[in-house]
Amino acid sequence: MRSGLWRYLLGGLLGAGVMAQGALLAEKDRKPAPNFALTDASGKTLNLSDFKGKVVLLNFWATWCGPCKLEIPWFEGFQTAYRDKPFTVIGVSMDDDGWKVVKPYIASAKMNYPVVLGNDKMADSFGGVDAMPTTFIIDRQGRIAATHTGLVGKDVYQAEIVELMGK
Repeated sequence: MRSGLWRYLLGGLLGAGVMAQGALLAEKDRKPAPNFALTDASGKTLNLSDFKGKVVLLNFWATWCGPCKLEIPWFEGFQTAYRDKPFTVIGVSMDDDGWKVVKPYIASAKMNYPVVLGNDKMADSFGGVDAMPTTFIIDRQGRIAATHTGLVGKDVYQAEIVELMGK
């Protein structure tokens, strides 16, 4: 995987607000999200295509990423608030040390949504993920509706999720 230090430094800069806002793409400009099949913390294979029909907040993160740690409680809140709606959060950990560090973090943070281990091939299929956090908002048709690099306000995510669930 790419250097964790480089990602941390760039993610910190982006998380500080260098690139903090995004907007939903027009429907005609949305591209299909690449499918993936990765194993979650319980050993179950998770396919992105299984979530077609739902809005998906796909968050690339790492246990060492400060801005990621700020966003995770928001995502847990969205997962709880919208559990009966066409919505889910999926966390993609990019930690070089894998489950050894990710499983304890999931437990301590009480993450209530599926988490998988990502890899460079998977990240590259999304156009490259060179900073943490990077979050893709995927519409109910399985298309990327928004991409956020760095820390984004909770209200931005919430507005996008609500708008996409309504369509």
